[in-house]
Amino acid sequence: EYRGLVKHTGGCHCGAVRFEVWASADLHVFNCNCSICTKKQNRHFIVPASRFKLLKGADNLTTYTFNTHRAQHTFCKTCGVQSFYTPRSNPDGYGIAPHCLDDGTVQTITTEDINGKEWEKAVSEHKTIRDMSKP
Repeated sequence: EYRGLVKHTGGCHCGAVRFEVWASADLHVFNCNCSICTKKQNRHFIVPASRFKLLKGADNLTTYTFNTHRAQHTFCKTCGVQSFYTPRSNPDGYGIAPHCLDDGTVQTITTEDINGKEWEKAVSEHKTIRDMSKP
């Protein structure tokens, strides 16, 4: 258990992939405009790997990469939903899709736009994004 955090549970549409994540009840979600995030409407919040646990479905995940191949876009083989992934900005953590969380644990969502079309510049100028995956 993590002080000041709540345990959220969630997963994909068909239920083959399930996870738990410890995070604030008040989520800080990124809305990125890079090519892939725009196409799949990938809004996400970032957590350290130590606060994420895959409960089931490891064998039902597949991964898509492109460009630098640092971001690992994992999704369910059955329903195609990406409920979490490994972001390029935080390869030591996870980006969690808030809309894939089960009801009842999220109090508020604050959304921040990030200019992924100019990824290097946006991430280097952002004051906190790289630290979000640190325990």
